[in-house]
Amino acid sequence: MAPKQFLDAHERPPEAIREAFKLYSKMKPSALDLDPDIMDFHRGISDDQQAKLLQTNSITKEQLMALCSQFGSLIGPPTSLSGFNNDSHILINEVRNIPGLHILPALLPPSTQRDLLSRLLHRDLSNERHMTNLHKHYELPYALTPPENLQCGTVMSAGQLERLSFFTYARTSPVLFRPKDPDVHKSLPIAQVLQKKLRWLTLGGQYDWTNKMYPREAPPPFPRDIADLLHGIFPEMEPQAAIVNLYSPGDTLSIHRDVSEDCDRGLISVSLGCDGLFVIGLEDSQPGGENEPERYVPRTRLLVIRLRSGDAIYMSGEARYAWHGVPKVIANTCPTWLEAWPAAQPSTSMQESDPDTYNEWRGWIANKRINLNVRQMHD
Repeated sequence: MAPKQFLDAHERPPEAIREAFKLYSKMKPSALDLDPDIMDFHRGISDDQQAKLLQTNSITKEQLMALCSQFGSLIGPPTSLSGFNNDSHILINEVRNIPGLHILPALLPPSTQRDLLSRLLHRDLSNERHMTNLHKHYELPYALTPPENLQCGTVMSAGQLERLSFFTYARTSPVLFRPKDPDVHKSLPIAQVLQKKLRWLTLGGQYDWTNKMYPREAPPPFPRDIADLLHGIFPEMEPQAAIVNLYSPGDTLSIHRDVSEDCDRGLISVSLGCDGLFVIGLEDSQPGGENEPERYVPRTRLLVIRLRSGDAIYMSGEARYAWHGVPKVIANTCPTWLEAWPAAQPSTSMQESDPDTYNEWRGWIANKRINLNVRQMHD
């Protein structure tokens, strides 16, 4: 694999990886359920798939419980940690032919997933310093401004979160996202924004998608509570920047590589909500064989993973600069214990501000997939 300095963020992905992306983007859900090439830990992996994995490490249940408890206790009373499996360890699986690709199925328990979703979409979305795909063309209605001394990762009560959230607006609210140029774009109502138009949010380092680089000016601080949780699980990297992607069924993320960071520390990817397919691969070359030993031919190493809510991926080593993308988000696969968000679950034991606060938006996450992709920009 070429050194990072020779990798081009605009380079065209290899043909074999693009073809796999196209194949799975068109595949029906019923066929996905039966496809033997998809690695799906929830369904169960085959002996052949198991042979492709190396169990390199593990996280003890006690370690993870401590991190999740600390994370959950930052909003109101301690969060219930129901949802942990009965195993004493969570195994970290490394893919043998894509070294550095680690898969952690069912990493985060349900209560932590709900807490993380709330931090990202109530608090962090409402921070004016966190850019979204809408900022280029629209003025965002930050009517509920946070206190002047509020910093990313500040300990807040549930009531403070409530006052910050765009989800406190009614679906029929007259509040509009007004265009910077009315001759080009129309105003957007809050329902249209939250249901479809909001596609991504950046935390910490504010990535410039057009130029595929990080601006030179100092970024807003990365949310400390999220950084502590992730660094506790993945101590090899320091969370400094993140992209939060919001998907609906029918949305995709094109095949690409993340090569804009100044260091090669690993990438963290956490899935919330509906299932998504994740295609990842590397292409190099190998000798052409006995008849043409001097000729090198492309060799593709490819894997397709079905990621479910709470799963995590860690891309380091060779996998750090692997080609990857999301060809499909699978409708109606959000877990039942999450699907009411942002409204409270009917039987939840978690401490939430007011069960009726977000009731008008009940079920917003039911047909959404949220992906938190975290990276370290500098050593």
